[in-house]
Amino acid sequence: MLTLATTTPGEPEIFASLQGEGPSMGRPVAFVRLSRCNLACQWCDTAYTWRFDGDNRPHRDGLTFDRATNRIALSERDVAQRIAMLAQDRLVITGGEPLLQAAALARMVALLGDMTVEIETNGTVAPHPALDPLVVQYTVSPKLKHSGNALELAQIPERLTAWANEPKAWFKFVIAAADDLAEVLDLIARHGIDRARVYLMPEGTDSQTLRDRERWLAPLAIEHGLRLSDRLHIHLYGDTRGT
Repeated sequence: MLTLATTTPGEPEIFASLQGEGPSMGRPVAFVRLSRCNLACQWCDTAYTWRFDGDNRPHRDGLTFDRATNRIALSERDVAQRIAMLAQDRLVITGGEPLLQAAALARMVALLGDMTVEIETNGTVAPHPALDPLVVQYTVSPKLKHSGNALELAQIPERLTAWANEPKAWFKFVIAAADDLAEVLDLIARHGIDRARVYLMPEGTDSQTLRDRERWLAPLAIEHGLRLSDRLHIHLYGDTRGT
């Protein structure tokens, strides 16, 4: 079984859209969003995947979500069939933290035939041996200090070094202030991350905030030889589920 987020009660968050971020930005893809996360970013825009009623970990909105209506358990075959109906050739698996459910994901992905699979991960969980051969791209987004997570949980040295040595991994760092870049550069240096595979992405859930931050982030990306990622889906659809 897989535990998925929902768009509305009883409806799993499985949909077709354009990838809004990172190296696949602008590509038409199928998405599946899983529930559960081992981190708690205070600016997380999908807190409905983990901040259920009774969870007091800090979040800037202060909202909690009803567990029963914001998650749904489905069989691997059911999920695969729903994805296949979207008629896309690329699948993005996101969350939450997808690799917490890697064994079930491996069984589901095996049912999809030759679909290209991309996984978005926070970089704290190792690739699963049954799932890894079925994945063509990992988008790894290590969480910085401004996320509010304890660094011993969010930045595990051996995991970051392993991801840096994984040829299928790209890195995407969420930037809220110019000072965040110093932390990114330190992680690049300490773990041997290839700058050609690093994206800087502004934190924000509305177009104005993203544009304001991109104005000062773009020159920093140029100065340090790093790529800049927008959040295309926010401009197109707003901060909404299933987009």
